[in-house]
Amino acid sequence: MALPVPAENQPYCTVSALETGHIFFDHTTLIDNATSKELQRTPSLSFLLRHTTNSKKFLFDLGIRKDWENYPPAIVKGIKEVDHVEVPQDIFDALAKGGVSPLDIDTICLSHCHFDHYGHTSPFTKSEFIVGGETLQLFEGGLWPENPKAFLAADLLPAERTKYLDENVGWQAIGPFPRAYDFYGDGSLYVVDAPGHLDGHINLLVRTSPDGGWIYLAGDTAHHWNLITGKSSMVYGCDCAHKHTELAEQTILRVREIMKLPRVRVLIAHDAPWYDENRGGPAFFPGNIDSL
Repeated sequence: MALPVPAENQPYCTVSALETGHIFFDHTTLIDNATSKELQRTPSLSFLLRHTTNSKKFLFDLGIRKDWENYPPAIVKGIKEVDHVEVPQDIFDALAKGGVSPLDIDTICLSHCHFDHYGHTSPFTKSEFIVGGETLQLFEGGLWPENPKAFLAADLLPAERTKYLDENVGWQAIGPFPRAYDFYGDGSLYVVDAPGHLDGHINLLVRTSPDGGWIYLAGDTAHHWNLITGKSSMVYGCDCAHKHTELAEQTILRVREIMKLPRVRVLIAHDAPWYDENRGGPAFFPGNIDSL
């Protein structure tokens, strides 16, 4: 269960939260003991990581695009009828607050390919994209506009700049997770295979100090904190938020375990309690989330 101890002159990453839109959830589709079907406004958070040694800039998720009407028609229909969004600020607005442009981003890691996470990729013309290997399974039915019913657009991921994390990347066990990828090769950032929510779903384990602080960015492993704490159970059937429920439950249990370790902060992409406590504060770029 232990996480890797720091090396001498251990590199790490600063982590900044980015407010990148809001989505409205009916909690009766997320947890089994929700008391109301009223839609609740929930943040869709992204994160900027900056490596302390090589100065690389790494984005985890892109949130919701402000011009969401330009998503594939199937997505637009779903937003209007089911999801509903508000995007007073998108990824580009959030980065601009710290003087960062899309051209400054070295790597974009998408936790998975749902619209409230993949945002608008086209302006990032110099970035490498990182996605879970099983993301390829989502493309098998064809992409929009060739397939007018598709939820993913053909230009979502640039073919020449996208890395699919398959069996060849050198997975290793870390803490409670059987598969993690040491992205920079120096113990500062691990991409974690986090199956269940959607094909290719991945998380990040980020070292946030040279002496043992960590943050775990859990993406959509859970949409509500009660699932991680165990106060609620998942909703099953056609309303379930996860594609592979048994795998999702296993991943939730692993996140619950890593949260027990000292100096590990856990955040989910739709972390309403954390957002309500920290919005507008120094945890958001150009500030940083304090290391534990």
